[in-house]
Amino acid sequence: MDAQRRMRGSGRSGGDHTLPRQPRRGANLRHDYGLRLIKAANVLLVTLPFALVWLLYYVHTVVIFPSIYRGGGIILMFIVLYAFFGRAFDAFLVSLKRVSEMFYAQALSIFFADGFMYLVLWLMSGAFPNIWPALGALVAQLALGAIWCWAANRWYFAHYGGQKTAVIYDVRRGVEDLFGRYGMDQKFDVQRVCTVEECLDGNLEALNDFTAVFLCGVHSHERNIILKYCVANGIVVYIIPRVGDVIMSSAKKIPMFHLPMMRVDRYAPPPEFQVAKRALDIGIGTLLLLLFSPILLAAAVAVKLEDGGPVFYRQVRLTRDGQEFNMLKFRSMVVSAEQDGVARLSTGEDDPRITKVGRVLRAHRIDELPQLFNVLGGSMSLVGPRPERPEIAAEYEREMPEFVLRLQCKAGLTGYAQVYGKYNTTPYDKLQMDLMYMSKPSIVEDLKILFATFTILFKRESTEGVAPGHTNAQEDDKKPAA
Repeated sequence: MDAQRRMRGSGRSGGDHTLPRQPRRGANLRHDYGLRLIKAANVLLVTLPFALVWLLYYVHTVVIFPSIYRGGGIILMFIVLYAFFGRAFDAFLVSLKRVSEMFYAQALSIFFADGFMYLVLWLMSGAFPNIWPALGALVAQLALGAIWCWAANRWYFAHYGGQKTAVIYDVRRGVEDLFGRYGMDQKFDVQRVCTVEECLDGNLEALNDFTAVFLCGVHSHERNIILKYCVANGIVVYIIPRVGDVIMSSAKKIPMFHLPMMRVDRYAPPPEFQVAKRALDIGIGTLLLLLFSPILLAAAVAVKLEDGGPVFYRQVRLTRDGQEFNMLKFRSMVVSAEQDGVARLSTGEDDPRITKVGRVLRAHRIDELPQLFNVLGGSMSLVGPRPERPEIAAEYEREMPEFVLRLQCKAGLTGYAQVYGKYNTTPYDKLQMDLMYMSKPSIVEDLKILFATFTILFKRESTEGVAPGHTNAQEDDKKPAA
């Protein structure tokens, strides 16, 4: 049957089905340029209160190199900072976020940009600046940001909402149920859900009725047939990849034999990246320890006073190349949580093993802060795949041998899967997210993930537990995505 399917697919991929019938380039350009203008308007709106406060008040307090900054230099610095934090927190994703989510990301971006600029003003003025003008600007920025989020959302979905959407799946079912759960049904109007066999056995020209197609867990051969047809006909494609697809995304183009050639290798970033990453770990790790030292002290006292047990909990975890190390955490469970020696993941708020103090620590990830000592010691990095326990990793690998690929790089305090997934995201999906991170090593990406971590600290869904009696929420990609 696979051979017959390949023959059918080959015929379709080489025929006139791939010729563009209704090019949509103009519509896509209008969409992209419209979004860029809307995002630029946000940057200008948020910058305006800062610029006014700087030009009307703070510029007169600067005593260090005042001539350099009396112009637009300090304002440009704010724009760059705000744009960076906005991208790190995904504050400009009008098409993919609810108004409340966008405003939360906007508020974080504004807070961090203003905080950095206030520190710069402090250094430039040689004294602690008057904070009230800055607070006034902050209030105005938040108000303008809220108005922008509402207006941008209304504008976008009035012009680009309700895209006719088809969901095509193979082993991964249930993605269509996620649109309503995540508020995406306003953008994507799912009008067809079918298996890849049903799609290929029918007429691919039926996809011309849709403006968006989701391919969910489809094998590469069948996926490529549909992908080429959609691209040729201007249909936007969203792909939930398989592990092999993510590995291929790290491929490097090389000239060889006068042929199109790509090289795929094990995770091996250049030495300069590794040196810079280690310097980042030491520098930012030390700074974070100093900044969070009052919280660390308060958490240690609270844990000790609740039941008199040990403050810290040491647990064997795996890092690069399967090396074991003792990961340090604040104890958030009762002392006898695993007295039978069986490793279990938390089931969330209903887990009876979690202490009252532990619930607070877990809710805001405070229990993870002692791992900064692991980072400084070199067994962990600030950013990387979260370390698993050997027993749980072995269980995952029995069901999914490729899970071992997470061990190509050093474990991290935070990571791509932690920022964009949840505690109970399936191991298969976490693996793919970690491989996405490893496919393009970059200090800028590390910084974005570090700052984006702040967006999940107060989201309850990011710490949801797994079902009781399970080591993970879903065993592999063969189960429903929902």
